[in-house]
Amino acid sequence: MKKKLIRTLAAGLPVIMCLCGCGAGSAAEQTPVADTNTNIEANTNPDADENANTEANDAIQDAIEQETSSMEVVTETASEDEDRVPTAQIENVVPAKYASMRLRDSGTIEHITYTTYDYFGDGSEITKEANVYLPAGYSEDQKYNVLYLMHGIGGDENEWGMTGSSSKVKCIMDNLSYYGDIDSFIVVTPNGRSSAEHGAQGSDYMSFYCFGEELRNDLIPYIEKNYSTYAEYSDDGYDMSATREHRAMAGLSMGGMQTINIGIGECVDLFAYFGAFSAAPTSNTASVTAELLKGSPYEIKYFYNICGTNDNVAYQSASSAAKNLANISDAFTDGENFMWMELPGGHDFTVWYLGFYNFAQIAFTK
Repeated sequence: MKKKLIRTLAAGLPVIMCLCGCGAGSAAEQTPVADTNTNIEANTNPDADENANTEANDAIQDAIEQETSSMEVVTETASEDEDRVPTAQIENVVPAKYASMRLRDSGTIEHITYTTYDYFGDGSEITKEANVYLPAGYSEDQKYNVLYLMHGIGGDENEWGMTGSSSKVKCIMDNLSYYGDIDSFIVVTPNGRSSAEHGAQGSDYMSFYCFGEELRNDLIPYIEKNYSTYAEYSDDGYDMSATREHRAMAGLSMGGMQTINIGIGECVDLFAYFGAFSAAPTSNTASVTAELLKGSPYEIKYFYNICGTNDNVAYQSASSAAKNLANISDAFTDGENFMWMELPGGHDFTVWYLGFYNFAQIAFTK
């Protein structure tokens, strides 16, 4: 598959609506976008040809692309032998063309249930839920990388809004794939509480810290058994570390803490790419992470961080966790496999969707 070196042009005002607080609201509270199953005006005539709806959708999509053409991404084609590398010009806003819902060439979202255990409690068997984004044209004949995308302390598997056609994560992924900015990959949004009481309300926040066991023992094996990934899955066990470069972990707030403490701190043998968006208090400090990685045989392919400078919830903790990490750990080199990004902003989805947009173009590129 052809690789591209991407150089993006920052343009326009932010188009992503923010949700306030750490998990304070579901992404379902975003400004609604019409579902693709809704009949559009052009197809209300009962005698219309059965192809009219498709043609009208195509016309609408063409109009969307024409409207946003002034923010066209500038690309430079690389040779077939070159790997795509992260752009040095990371965006400060999500361009409008990437936040628009695609009416064609779009992926799908599946809601799954899987068996796991009450790792925070008595170890009893429980059933949990997650959402899975599959790229447009998903095929069992193709292998896919996988990003595990974590929520905040007040959210659950739905906090990223990955529940329907108007999902901002889906919009961003669909458009990044369509415009050739990324090689399509799978996104999984699980519930990060590893306990029987894993609801958004009434659960013990300490259960977040047990999620590494669920990832390793239950969730990743389930995904790799049921979807077409690079892993050589076997019910009898398999070498998960052999395909770590095909997995990424990222998250907002408490999910950023999990990415640092669990992804890097406990499961660096399972993941090679990491993204922390406004990493919450209790995130491992840079010195702790540096010590945990000392002598590790596993290369960190990339660690991307973003936080708003007006974030009175997480700026201090995120800064302590990552801002100077490249200065004290040989595992990170600023500008090569590490980035700390800060910009005016609070503890909300304006920052987090931007973080996702930027990280989606960095993951699986080296």
